[in-house]
Amino acid sequence: MKKIFALVMLTLLLTTGTVFAESSITRIKDIAKVQGVRSNQLMGYGLVVGLPGTGDSDDTRQMIQSTVSLLRNYGITVNAADLDSDNVAAVMVTATLPPFVREGDTIDVTVASMGDADSIQGGVLLQTPLRAANGDVYAVAQGSVSTGGFVAGRGNQRAQKNFPTAGNIPNGAIVERTLEDELGRNGQISLSLASSDFTTASRITNAINSAYGNVARAANPGRIDINIPGYYRANVVEFVASIEDLPIIPDTIAKVVVNERTGTIVMGGNVTVDECAITQGGLSIRIKREESGGQNAPYSYGTSMVIKNTAINAREETSSSVVLPATTRVSDVIGALNAVGASPRDCISILQAMKAAGAIHATLEII
Repeated sequence: MKKIFALVMLTLLLTTGTVFAESSITRIKDIAKVQGVRSNQLMGYGLVVGLPGTGDSDDTRQMIQSTVSLLRNYGITVNAADLDSDNVAAVMVTATLPPFVREGDTIDVTVASMGDADSIQGGVLLQTPLRAANGDVYAVAQGSVSTGGFVAGRGNQRAQKNFPTAGNIPNGAIVERTLEDELGRNGQISLSLASSDFTTASRITNAINSAYGNVARAANPGRIDINIPGYYRANVVEFVASIEDLPIIPDTIAKVVVNERTGTIVMGGNVTVDECAITQGGLSIRIKREESGGQNAPYSYGTSMVIKNTAINAREETSSSVVLPATTRVSDVIGALNAVGASPRDCISILQAMKAAGAIHATLEII
């Protein structure tokens, strides 16, 4: 199985997009974030007016009712049956409220038609309250819609570019309410890992404790609680910034991701294989693991150890035999298999067979 895996990886290297991912030194900032520092989604319903006959038709009842209600608020009574306006479109407005924004700050909004309008290009969004999931209004949107597309003509004689029924308004919403909680209010902050992992959480905890004393504790694989040192209580932002800049080597599970549509395989450098024998077409690969003894130099400290070597031999009927160096990692085998060819489909089949046989120590994910 190990031989099959080596063949697959070599083939991918030659004929497909193959990527090997190994853990490297990174910042805590790139793999964890402070809990509570998050964005919030906002949504509202509004009307876009001023369209050149490309708005909703009379069959769009929500636009008719909304227009009648809007005019009634301004003291104008209109019979819905008499309203015939195709320069108005009913739209949904969405936005993301970033953390720590203040009242009066502006945010971008996205506007999308919810009726049968042909285009909202050049229209103006009327004042639209934007609500969070709890129903409270946090921003109000209004302004000219930019779609980046167009529709010319009608019916079969129509040309269209991009999607003119959706657009955006840069800085189109004004924040009316702040979602802000004082950072480190209780003298403590928590880090949330992007990917929960026991080893990574332990390494982050050790890195923080090495820099600031015994202030961090891993509550679980996805959260680390940190007590803010007294000399940082008045400047929590600087403390968080210094923690985020600490170097760490995240741990990753052995995983192979296969995209059958593109023939791409992405795998970690810590993927290993067991002793196995694989036959694919005219290619024969043998992977053999041997054990040898390692002895320290005379009068030196240390103990003897057993060293596991993996000898790999690949033979193809139509080509010369390929002998691979002793190794226990697939990533070390790829370079020596450049002379062996296989199609992406063959490589994927070999990987699946190796996983089924239990010869590859990794999670195989097919997307």
